[in-house]
Amino acid sequence: MTATGTFGLSTEARNLQWLLGNLVEEVPGVRSVAVVSSDGLLLLSSDPDRSTAPVEERPTGPRGSSADLATIVSGIGSLTIGAARLMDGGGVKQTMVAMEEGSVFVMSISDGSLLGVHAAPDCDMSVVAYHMALFVGRAGHVLTPELRSELRKSMESTQ
Repeated sequence: MTATGTFGLSTEARNLQWLLGNLVEEVPGVRSVAVVSSDGLLLLSSDPDRSTAPVEERPTGPRGSSADLATIVSGIGSLTIGAARLMDGGGVKQTMVAMEEGSVFVMSISDGSLLGVHAAPDCDMSVVAYHMALFVGRAGHVLTPELRSELRKSMESTQ
């Protein structure tokens, strides 16, 4: 989990990190997870701490990198919001992209943030979506502007 640790973080920030860690550890096939703010900034990540991991063990490229996942999630979110507007479809709740070698799931959080999950091709999509919905339900009401600012600062300090 990328973070400065729990020292100095609010209870809400620690709880969100714990929820994200549980999503990664308890759902089979989940490769990486990212929470992205409505303006595209990475707030939470499932990546190991880049600042302390040996260089050869640090994730690079799209496989295993939540920073790359955050970019993809932000782009997919923007594209689907635009498509929904053009089609008078209302708000976008979730998006899923199935590929030969994996899947990407994007789910809206109530404050405009997005939860993105990169999963293995053999994952149970309904289980992934269910656990994402649980995370969104628990996280949506606590992602205040103050908490988003705290999470951004925490992410910036590890890069």
